[in-house]
Amino acid sequence: MSRFPVKKVAVLGAGVMGAQIAAHLVNVKVPVILFDLPAKEGSKSGIAEKAIANLKKLKPSPLGLAADADLIQPANYEEHMKLLKGCDLVIEAIAERMDWKTDLYHKIAPFVAKHAIVASNTSGLSITQLGEALPEAMRARFCGIHFFNPPRYMQLVELIATPGTDAGVVDQLEAFVTSTLGKGVVRAKDTPNFIANRIGIAGMLATMKEVENYGLSYDVVDDLTGKKLGRASSGTFRTADVVGLDTMAHVIRTLQDSLTVETDPFYDSYATPPVLKKLLELGQLGQKSGAGFYKKVGRDILRFELESEDYVPGGQKADEVYARMLKKPAAERLKLLRNAEGAAGQFLWAILRNSFHYAAVHLESIAESARDVDQAMRWGFGMRQGPFELWQEAGWLEVAKMVQEDIDAGKALSRAPLPAWVFEGPVAEAGGVHTAEGSWSPARKTFVARRALPVYARQLFPERLLGEAGAGFETAGTTISETDALRVWTLDAEGDDRVLIASIKNKMHAISPAVMEGLMEALELAEAEYAAMVIWSGDAPFSVGADLQATMPAFVVGGADAVESIEQELQQLMLRLRYAQVPVVAGIHGMALGGGCELAVHCARRVAHMESYIGLVEVGVGLVPGAGGLTYIARRAAENAATSTGKDLLPFLTEGFTAAAMAKVGTSALESRQLGYLLDSDLVVAHKDEVLFVALNEARALAAGGWRAPHKRLFPVAGRSGIATIRGSLVNMRDGGFISDHDQYIATLIAEVVCGGDVDAGTLVSEEYLMQLERKAFCGLIAHPKSQERILGMLSTGKPLRN
Repeated sequence: MSRFPVKKVAVLGAGVMGAQIAAHLVNVKVPVILFDLPAKEGSKSGIAEKAIANLKKLKPSPLGLAADADLIQPANYEEHMKLLKGCDLVIEAIAERMDWKTDLYHKIAPFVAKHAIVASNTSGLSITQLGEALPEAMRARFCGIHFFNPPRYMQLVELIATPGTDAGVVDQLEAFVTSTLGKGVVRAKDTPNFIANRIGIAGMLATMKEVENYGLSYDVVDDLTGKKLGRASSGTFRTADVVGLDTMAHVIRTLQDSLTVETDPFYDSYATPPVLKKLLELGQLGQKSGAGFYKKVGRDILRFELESEDYVPGGQKADEVYARMLKKPAAERLKLLRNAEGAAGQFLWAILRNSFHYAAVHLESIAESARDVDQAMRWGFGMRQGPFELWQEAGWLEVAKMVQEDIDAGKALSRAPLPAWVFEGPVAEAGGVHTAEGSWSPARKTFVARRALPVYARQLFPERLLGEAGAGFETAGTTISETDALRVWTLDAEGDDRVLIASIKNKMHAISPAVMEGLMEALELAEAEYAAMVIWSGDAPFSVGADLQATMPAFVVGGADAVESIEQELQQLMLRLRYAQVPVVAGIHGMALGGGCELAVHCARRVAHMESYIGLVEVGVGLVPGAGGLTYIARRAAENAATSTGKDLLPFLTEGFTAAAMAKVGTSALESRQLGYLLDSDLVVAHKDEVLFVALNEARALAAGGWRAPHKRLFPVAGRSGIATIRGSLVNMRDGGFISDHDQYIATLIAEVVCGGDVDAGTLVSEEYLMQLERKAFCGLIAHPKSQERILGMLSTGKPLRN
């Protein structure tokens, strides 16, 4: 496959999806032009300009850095069509109207570069029909590209070829979407709503139908169909509110208009539910309009009641017996639900049965293999397992018999029988659709392996489905040493076996004394026998910091002295990392908080997934960063000041102090860099499954470049005058009611450490000196009653307590 460099992208349509697709392109450093209709008043590009400005206000933010919205170039179809000639990829994302889209294609065709790929971000219209509006010469480079909302956060992108699309074009686009945009690509057949929305929306409609049958309230259903069922925490009806009820209605309409009873045996189940019809009549469109299935009034969440056409108090939960059922092994779980006497249990079996039935009947027409269905539902609808995975785990033939019995008894949504391949042949013999050879393709009547595009060589441990081949990171390679807390290992490929990998195994990858001891031993081994070391775990988070549950017993038994000993060991680990005789690279995915942040900043280099959330959050538990985090802030301020002509350290210290005192966490790798936790030399990777590949490459490159640890240097601090200035600001914040007395006390301690204590401005200090100040502040706080309240509050509720 030849490389397809994307130097610039045009996005046509500055609506919700178009603007957010443009935002994500900017996140990953792809220049983008956002087009829309010419405005009737003011700037001709006013519509696009307004959409760009609005990106800065959206929550969750579509941008890694809000200021990067200004990097999007606004344009309009009247003045700027010639700009299309400089674009390698054109993504059309206007409203879901076939006539509007085809009319736009006629207009842009003369201006699109001959080599450019043109793709439509339709959620379900026929790609083949859309492509017919383009000149013959462009059709080979046209396909569908369906992003899920919000594009920055949702992993799924569906690619849909037409019969005339060049296969190489789809390969090129898949490589770009995977590695540059960081998405999981599923190729769908050109059928109504493709794969994820076809299965997902049909599933939501089926759920609404079963809700009517079993008389359950929406809040109870959401309690049952969220995390307890292994699906998105928003459940069914809250998800509908977030998606937008008008958007959902459009997808339903596509099913109604594009299919018939003859072409789809489930057609009758696509009728618009009465409650959805009523909410649309009332203009209650979900989150975007302030009300849908739910409505927030003050602090109360109300739910819609169809009978009264009004909102009533919500917040009901299902009986805990069902939560216990859903924790059972898959085979036992499904039997318990099927045989349950209560309405909630029968409802859960019904929606699972319907999902198995629907997916099996439609698999051949909508997807190449069962893998595509399960990946689409994981990545597009937040399911822990796709329908085929759960079915297979629970016992393929036994579940199939249960489903068919319900079909025969008239309990299912359709009387269409399960396909013959379910009961006979390779799938039945293998015990499911996912095997070491690949996933079942009814059209090809064989198990199909994953696509072997070069881009996937960068994913050393891609997300696997149940039953697929491939070792997980937990057991792959050669184990050098392993405890309950840490695995130290290498990959077996040539070159990779010269880099030691340390993977933390504790819950949330917390740094316990056992992790500290293991990392120290790994460093010594790396220096003696290896070229480099990488700290990485295959699942998020990177680390949430020190293990408080392991620290508190030491405090109870030995008091502050015991805690000081642990903190000193942790600080020594950080200095060992910083001054190691081999380069140590941190591979970050997800949260790197508190001690996890300190672990990362003391490595030689960091490779961070775009969705990395990094910060010093100890204030939230009534403490100060005690493992070198404040020392790092002071040192970096001195290093940055050294490049300036000014002599005042305080301006360079302000950002770091504020971040630590306010427990600021970067909401992306880009914002974490702005806070100073990532450096310009660190790498940001768009795809989470590429972090290890890039980290290993970086580690090898540093070693090959003759890595030497930095010199230990003394550096200047802001001293008592800096502390006084910060104290004044803190008093104003306390008096203004922005922080509590204890917040002020903790922040003052932070100021005293980062400014170097009671010394003159400009005094040269060492890292060890500042770490001693850190330990003193940390140990003083852990004995403070108000800090202990915060620690116990976090351990018992998982949420910060402000007192």
